Amino acid sequence: MSMGHEKDREGAQRMDRIAKTAFAPVYPVIAEQILDRCGISRGRCLDVGSGPGSLGIALARASDLAVTLLDSSPEMLETAEGNIREAGLSGRLSLLRGDVHAIPLPAGSVDLVVSRGSVFFWEDLARAFSEIYRVLAPGGKTYVGGGFGTAELRDSIAAAMTKENPEWKSFRDKNLGPDNRARIAGVLAGLGHRHRIINDDSGLWVMMEKGE
Repeated sequence: MSMGHEKDREGAQRMDRIAKTAFAPVYPVIAEQILDRCGISRGRCLDVGSGPGSLGIALARASDLAVTLLDSSPEMLETAEGNIREAGLSGRLSLLRGDVHAIPLPAGSVDLVVSRGSVFFWEDLARAFSEIYRVLAPGGKTYVGGGFGTAELRDSIAAAMTKENPEWKSFRDKNLGPDNRARIAGVLAGLGHRHRIINDDSGLWVMMEKGE
């Protein structure tokens, strides 16, 4: 196994560990907020930059959605596959290797696109949001961004994560802060798609909607 592959596997395992410990309470809360705010609980859902699959699994548990986990890392998808099996949801979730800048799905094929935490790593926001809009079916919606669901969860996770990494809070504040919000808003305004940005205790989230 190459050094790079080994490092990727370690990265996937570390992310999986955090998802199952410090971040564990966040996913069911965000899943409920997505279902509530988007009003879509059946059809096909795409989780972009899905990592170990925590949000996709929480959504499948709370709805009738068939969820596809999209990630560019084979190690992440391998970890997600184990998590799906453990959750007993192999019939409801599928894996897709690919990148948000060129989503390997046909236009109009997805009812709901979700993503938590990956938007801050996209190299070309305009291209990524255009691709997400392309794969949305008429009436489809997005819930893409980052956050922790509630102020209580945000604060308790910050306390836990800062112990592990003192830089963590400034990384979070940069991602969820006004500058990044303005940058994302500028890109969306340029694209001209119907959207709104939620910025509250639940986090920073982009809801785009494709007309019928």
